[in-house]
Amino acid sequence: MERVNKTQMEAADVVAVGDVLADARVTCWLDGGWGVDALVGRQTRPHEDLNVVIAVDDVASAIEALQAVGFTVEEDLRPVSFTMCTPDGRKVDFHPVTWDEHGGGVQAQPNNSSWTYPAEGFRGVGQVAGHPVRCLTVDVQILCHAGYQLDAGDLHDLGVLRSLQHGPGIR
Repeated sequence: MERVNKTQMEAADVVAVGDVLADARVTCWLDGGWGVDALVGRQTRPHEDLNVVIAVDDVASAIEALQAVGFTVEEDLRPVSFTMCTPDGRKVDFHPVTWDEHGGGVQAQPNNSSWTYPAEGFRGVGQVAGHPVRCLTVDVQILCHAGYQLDAGDLHDLGVLRSLQHGPGIR
């Protein structure tokens, strides 16, 4: 089947993916653009995909659950990451982690190193279309924007995150 490129992952898609994963008992944290928008509580820009952090132990359950609703594995770079897409182009980018002794999430990197999401980063709570979601905290999402060439979406997200850094709530 030929894929029709849908250039955006809408709020309803984010909620639906979250519900499917929750039904499969897969805990996920939003990261990237939708993670930023969840912290704000509203969509601030278009999103090509949904980035989520999950435990390595939940990868098989996540794949099975999303396959049941029409997603297929598109790019498989495990243990680093993998993406799943629908024929119309909705895309979820998974970042699997193992938990360290401090509660941090350790993600394998393409160069055989690892990167650790600090444990406090998993305390974020936000909203997408009025639905409560787990997301990485402001400070950890800022950390996640280091070490690579930033595009316009990344720069926008950093501006939003920096404005939230000085506001109330979990940073």
